[in-house]
Amino acid sequence: MASNGIDPVTLEVVWNRLLSVANEQQDALIRTAFSTIVRESQDLACGVFDTKGRMIAQSITGTPGHINAMASSMRHFLAAYPPAKLGPGDVLITNDPWMTAGQINDITITSPVFKNGRLVALFANTCHAADIGGRILSAEAREVFEEGLRLPIMKLFEGGAPNEVLLKVIRANVRLPDEVVGDLHAQAACNDAGGRALLEMMDEFGLDSIDPIAEEIVRRSEATVREKIRALPNGQWTSETWSDGFEEPIVIRCRLTVKGHAIDIDFAGSSPESAHGINVVLNYTHAYASFAVKAAIYPDVPHNEGSFRPVRVTAPEGCILNARDPAPVASRQAVGHFVPSAIFAALAGALPGRLLAPGADPIWLTVWRGQNPSFNLTIFQVGGTGARPDKDGLSTVGFPSGVAGVPAEVIESLSPLVMKRRELWMDSGGAGKHRGGLGQLTEFTRRGAGRWSVSPILDRTKYRAPGLLGGKYGAAGELVLDDGARPNPKAQVDLDGGRSVRLNLPGGGGYGDPLARDPELVRRDVIAGYISPDAAARDYGVVVRFTGKDDELVRQPDQWIIDQAETKRLRSNGNKR
Repeated sequence: MASNGIDPVTLEVVWNRLLSVANEQQDALIRTAFSTIVRESQDLACGVFDTKGRMIAQSITGTPGHINAMASSMRHFLAAYPPAKLGPGDVLITNDPWMTAGQINDITITSPVFKNGRLVALFANTCHAADIGGRILSAEAREVFEEGLRLPIMKLFEGGAPNEVLLKVIRANVRLPDEVVGDLHAQAACNDAGGRALLEMMDEFGLDSIDPIAEEIVRRSEATVREKIRALPNGQWTSETWSDGFEEPIVIRCRLTVKGHAIDIDFAGSSPESAHGINVVLNYTHAYASFAVKAAIYPDVPHNEGSFRPVRVTAPEGCILNARDPAPVASRQAVGHFVPSAIFAALAGALPGRLLAPGADPIWLTVWRGQNPSFNLTIFQVGGTGARPDKDGLSTVGFPSGVAGVPAEVIESLSPLVMKRRELWMDSGGAGKHRGGLGQLTEFTRRGAGRWSVSPILDRTKYRAPGLLGGKYGAAGELVLDDGARPNPKAQVDLDGGRSVRLNLPGGGGYGDPLARDPELVRRDVIAGYISPDAAARDYGVVVRFTGKDDELVRQPDQWIIDQAETKRLRSNGNKR
């Protein structure tokens, strides 16, 4: 029996049903959302909370910056609206960066669920809004007030009736009122869907409250996490990670301490707050720090309130990772997404041979806007992940964000944008015994002659992803205009019709000595177009020759051979030609 008398079989069944409920909530959101950001990129999080505001289950889709920050936000919602102030049909809203996911564009919606007049649970979700007014989403603001409409915790619906005054204010302040307000209705509706599924489950199992189940789930998760941490060697490890920043580089210094059954993560010594919108609130820092520890040490433990408790995250107030209100924070992911790499680099001493090399890290977010016809579209793209101790890195896969790319067909059907090019970037993955994941080459232009612009939020254009244990750097990302100009990758670029923009995303770092890579794997990479023959010889000491005719349109795999004698000579000389 569980510690509170709950039958273990019942507990397991109910736990899995709670996960199913959260996924039903998520599916309802994706299917009813108006914006491509939610429908296609799935930049969202959904979760179920008990009456104390503890997260007990999350949906399968979602970014750590949303899920974990949303979990922290519930204490703010319940402080503003304790159960006595809530009733059936109420829906709460906020996008305050310091209370939820760290930027004005991220809106959290919370709905209470009642059974027989008693509060039995809360459902919440966080989504990135297509627009929130102010500046176009960018890193150029100097304070949060420039970044858009800031909503304190308040009621979006009361007793099932919409707050029409609030909705009018939102519509008057955003560039895409139908998409933004449509997503708000979808966010409220998905909480309703989750609530209905939860009440059906409670009736099925004869439950008047889920709090005892939640208590046991949280207790077990916390106990398991502490057991996993206790198995680590006690000690303190540090790391230093660099980001491009806006006008000057940003350093993240991480000190990780394992002591007994707890972990302390401190970011003292990191860069101070920036004058531009790349600052990170502590809520978001904690979100990605706790995710990184979970991914590294206890990935199989259920993700809930209990798995957060053994990890303490601190950063000096006023530093880049604990920004003070009203610092600009719209592009907080440009720095915040480096937190997992910083923690992995520190943890490498405690977990040798278990962690991947650094990758592209921050998602590349671009906001495209133009006239004739009018359009405003946000696009997410990702580069390559770092190589793993026993496998190559993943090409064009989001980590740590987990967002999905937007298909070219969707981009071109919803706007005049044209994606002229989208392909894997040869030689962008860092060389190693295990190769880093590749970035992608993309090129955009537009139909028509109207003026247009792109507001990019890009990183790793200067500081490449480093390799581990002899692995080499991944390629740096590039923002290049058709005339060869390379503007600031975090500043808006105004364009005339007919221009084009190339966004070449960075690759991940390699793992281990490249000369230890199996020559046959190098040959296969050349055939696949992942690395060039020149890079095969230069970086791996493997000479791969094409034996067919140079003018052949289709080259067969068996036409590529390894020059064994030259390969042996290069590798025996340490790849010195």
